[in-house]
Amino acid sequence: MSLISIIFATIVGVEAFGIMLMEIFFSPAQLAKEFDLPNEFTAQHEAKVLMANQGLYNGFVAVMTLLAVYGLPTDARYITTLVCVIFVVIAAIFGAISGGKPKILLMQGTPAIITLIILLIFK
Repeated sequence: MSLISIIFATIVGVEAFGIMLMEIFFSPAQLAKEFDLPNEFTAQHEAKVLMANQGLYNGFVAVMTLLAVYGLPTDARYITTLVCVIFVVIAAIFGAISGGKPKILLMQGTPAIITLIILLIFK
């Protein structure tokens, strides 16, 4: 993989890790602010559990993306990184559509879309 591919894929992995930290450890008020949700919703126990569960999935994506870039044998890095980035793009598109919040596509999707383009052009 090219250096630019490695840099951008790392950004996607680190961003997913950051989202995981927010979803698992932020207070209900912080979650409401960061994710543009009503305070009444994020204050519910069930919402906190759902956000933490979603955070775990973002953590899994982060670990897999970073493992793909830095831990796999050279011949497996590209395809595994490509698959992880495609998953993030799909999740961002789905989140923006299902949540009715285009900001999700902008914030989470833009780095992944740029990375996907770079991976396809520069390998």
